[in-house]
Amino acid sequence: MKAAETLTPVTLELGGKSPAILTDMIPMEIAAKRIIFGKFLNAGQTCIAPDYILIKDSMKAAFIDYASEYIKKFFGEHPLESENLCKIINKEQFDRLKKLLENQDILIGGEVDEEHLKITPTIVNDVDFDNPLMEEEIFGPILPLVEYNRIEEAIQYINSHDKPLALYLFSNDSYHANKFLELCSFGDACINDTVSHFATNTLPFGGVGASGIGYYHGKFTFETFSHRRSVLHKSTRIDLPFRYYPLTDDKMKWIKRFLK
Repeated sequence: MKAAETLTPVTLELGGKSPAILTDMIPMEIAAKRIIFGKFLNAGQTCIAPDYILIKDSMKAAFIDYASEYIKKFFGEHPLESENLCKIINKEQFDRLKKLLENQDILIGGEVDEEHLKITPTIVNDVDFDNPLMEEEIFGPILPLVEYNRIEEAIQYINSHDKPLALYLFSNDSYHANKFLELCSFGDACINDTVSHFATNTLPFGGVGASGIGYYHGKFTFETFSHRRSVLHKSTRIDLPFRYYPLTDDKMKWIKRFLK
């Protein structure tokens, strides 16, 4: 409101359900490692956390094995006791996340600590878009797995919902990468990584549509809050007569030709 009153430029980053897409053309171990890091950073309470994974059924077993391995490496055998696992910001959000875990097919995690407002890194299986986990941004340490069969199906999943703030594609096939970049609308993308684009101050960061407007970081912040002023300096040596009234058919022909 204050910006509107003074007509001040704004940039607004809102977040959203940012997908991570796993394809056959990626080493599963490094993909799982990077997704687990990006998702459970600050217990999932970041606007750019991977919100759900699009994955083929044939890839699930390998992903779960590596995910379990790296959750233990990052947070130990008892994550609720780990100093690396943040608490949920407040009781209201803790209760919201706890309720989201009800009646879910939990593959990893799912334990909660009411006293310290902690939830273990959790992976949930067989989630569809009617699941409560898919209604809004999770903003917590819960990672749903959504199955897809073909790349086109994954693209359709993404495009049928609000535009995400980030898109994470794991593939060493440039065809897959280009297809997602061309057909999906999102704020920013990482190929074969998560969240690292946010830490790169040579790249603009921002959303589109429901995930935000404008962009910032590095020089782009300066440009967002600067006014690009246009100044045209015209010579007085030549003054084309056809621009002036009265407008005749011949003048209109010249104007059209000049504008082309």
